[in-house]
Amino acid sequence: MIHDDRRCELGEGPLWHPIREQLFWFDILNNRMLSQDATSPLEWRFDERVSAAGWVDRDRLLIASETALSVFDLTTGKATRIAALEADLPDNRSNDGRADPRGGFWIGTMGKRAQPGAGSIWRWYRGELRRLFAGITISNSISFTPDGRTAHFADTAKGQVFRVALDADGWPAGTPELYLDLAPKGLNPDGAVMDAQGVLWLAQWGAGCVAAYAPDGNLLRQVDFPAPHTSCPAFGGPGQTDLYCTSALEGMDAAARTAAPHAGKTFVAAGIAQGQAEHRVIL
Repeated sequence: MIHDDRRCELGEGPLWHPIREQLFWFDILNNRMLSQDATSPLEWRFDERVSAAGWVDRDRLLIASETALSVFDLTTGKATRIAALEADLPDNRSNDGRADPRGGFWIGTMGKRAQPGAGSIWRWYRGELRRLFAGITISNSISFTPDGRTAHFADTAKGQVFRVALDADGWPAGTPELYLDLAPKGLNPDGAVMDAQGVLWLAQWGAGCVAAYAPDGNLLRQVDFPAPHTSCPAFGGPGQTDLYCTSALEGMDAAARTAAPHAGKTFVAAGIAQGQAEHRVIL
C-alpha cells in the first residue's frame, strides 16, 4: 500500500513519532523532510541535505544534516544547532541514523559521491558527539536489540552488516563482528530496524524488499514493495505493527523511472510484526 505518493529522489530515515502518531521521513538529495497530518501532506525545506531524526518531545526532533545535529521545532520551523557533524569535510554528508535505548543518537556519514572509506559512525549522548567507527563507505542499518545490549550497522558498499556489544551507557564495548554477509548474493543492505523480538528488518537497495533476519542470520521472510530501491524501514501505526518503507529514484534512468511508476514513494504494509517504539533522544 502507498502511504505517500510524493516521489523522492532519495527517500530515507523514516521515523514514527510515538506521541504524535505520525511518520516523518526525508528526501536527502532535495533537502526536505516530509510528513502528513490528518488533512494534508507536509513538507519542510532546509538549506542543506538532511537525512535522519530522533524525537525529543512532542514538538521537537533531533535532525542530522550534512554539517550538524540540530534540534528542530515542528511548530516554528526553527532549527537550533547543537553539534557540528563533519562540518570540516564538505564532500561528506549524513546518512542513516536512529536513537538508541539509552537516549543517545547514532548517525552515519558518507562521501557525497560514496568515496571509499570516507564515512564514519558517530554517537551523540548527553552533550558529547563521539566517532565510533571510521573507514565506512556507505553507512546504514543502524538499529538496536530490544535489551539495548547490541547495536547493528552496515557498510552497503561491502554488502555487510555488523553488530557490536554495548556497555551500560550504550557505548561500544568491543570490536564489531560480522552478522550478515550479503555480498556473495549481490544484495545491498540499506536501512534497517529491529522489532520487539530481535528480528532485523533490512531494506535491500536494488531488490525492492525489506528482508527479515533472525539473530543467527537466517532469512525468515521478506516483504516486497513496488520500487526497486527500497531504502529504509520503520515500524509504526496502531500498536507499532505496520511496516513503513521509503524508496528512491536515485540511480534510475528515464526508462527505469517510467517502468517503475511507484519508485521514490513511501509505502506501508499493515500488521507485519511487533515493532519497538522509537526511543527518545535525551538532550
